[in-house]
Amino acid sequence: MTTAPGGPWEAVPTGADGAPPAGGGSAAGGEAPAGGQTAALPPTAAETTVDAPWPVRLLSAKISDYIARMSALWVEGQLVEVGRRPGARTAFLTLRDTDAEMSLRISIPARSLAPEIEAGAHVVVHAKPSFWTKNGSFNLWADQLRAVGTGGLLARIEALRALLAAEGLFAPARKSPLPFLPRTVGLVCGRNAKAKDDVLNNARARWPAVRFEVREVAVQGVDTVPQVTAALAELDGMPEVDVIVVARGGGSVEDLFPFSNEALIRAVAGCRTPVVSAIGHEGDSPLLDLVADVRASTPTDAARLVVPDLALELAGIADARSRMGTALAARIDRAGADLAALRGRPVLARPVTMLEVPLREVRTLRESARAAMTSRIGAAEADLARGHGALLALSPAATLARGYAVLRQQDGTVVRSAGQVAAGERLEAILAEGTLGLTATPDPEV
Repeated sequence: MTTAPGGPWEAVPTGADGAPPAGGGSAAGGEAPAGGQTAALPPTAAETTVDAPWPVRLLSAKISDYIARMSALWVEGQLVEVGRRPGARTAFLTLRDTDAEMSLRISIPARSLAPEIEAGAHVVVHAKPSFWTKNGSFNLWADQLRAVGTGGLLARIEALRALLAAEGLFAPARKSPLPFLPRTVGLVCGRNAKAKDDVLNNARARWPAVRFEVREVAVQGVDTVPQVTAALAELDGMPEVDVIVVARGGGSVEDLFPFSNEALIRAVAGCRTPVVSAIGHEGDSPLLDLVADVRASTPTDAARLVVPDLALELAGIADARSRMGTALAARIDRAGADLAALRGRPVLARPVTMLEVPLREVRTLRESARAAMTSRIGAAEADLARGHGALLALSPAATLARGYAVLRQQDGTVVRSAGQVAAGERLEAILAEGTLGLTATPDPEV
């Protein structure tokens, strides 16, 4: 099939069956036969209008021509459907991307499809894109299909491991510790799988009251990644779920390959709830083991990790109580011995002994203080008597008592000489007992 020189979206003539005419040439003037008549068609898709559209056959032919220009290529994915019919020369397959919800239809000669290829196989296909103009469908015409071997899967896992490790998704610092006793345990497992029973039965045997939120999903095949991822997101959004266990029994590298899927690994890394990986057996090592907060060697081991053993905890409590009782009794015995030793000392046997020496000292000090005080008082009394005698000797009252008198004028002035007094002046004489009024008379001898 050919197109006009203007490009894949220019108008080309088509036959009545929607395919280009023999020779692939374009009609002159950009016209194409339609129902036996010649009608002008827009030369390019951009020039079509509501009044000048392209017919379906023309658009289909152009899409087919455009896709036919693509080169054959190798494409990788997982088979989700393998359609074989006895005697048919062509087999029809559906190839899905391993990380996203995208798929392609593939047609392949039946002789090129090995009998052992079944749905779920990881394959690479050599095919050429093709567009079927009759119904507008796209598919890949394949001539080779090869299953990806264990070596190829391991190489892909190792490359992804190095990439995610470089991003820090496996770093111990980002891992969270498991709670001692979770309120609810989230369990992601296969439908009616033995791994589910291993986790539930062993966990309940260890701690009968444990609660579970179980999400049964596909754990093998193409639906594993989207279903496990959705279950993780649901459980991670439940506040009462304190830990999530992802459990699956053992299997081949191909069976466990979804648990090394990048989308699933990143989903686990984004969980706020601690995740326990219990995939396969001890020797299996999917990338989920590295990104999970804790790796369990088996589903049974996961049950041991997420809940404590009630019998061991009760035994531990009993042992702790016994050791505490023993320690307390020993401490009381030591305190009793110390108290007995203190009570056996003389000072505690006859407590008054502690007061005898201080009491003697107090008595001695009291007697000394009394003697000193008596001496001081006697000396003070003697000094007071001497001062009193001297005071009496010098007192005017003592002089008056010996017969002397004090004369005072009316204004209270003491008379010290006769010249102070005028004849006939009234004077006052102060005696030892009482006073006398006097009148001054002149001395006849003067």
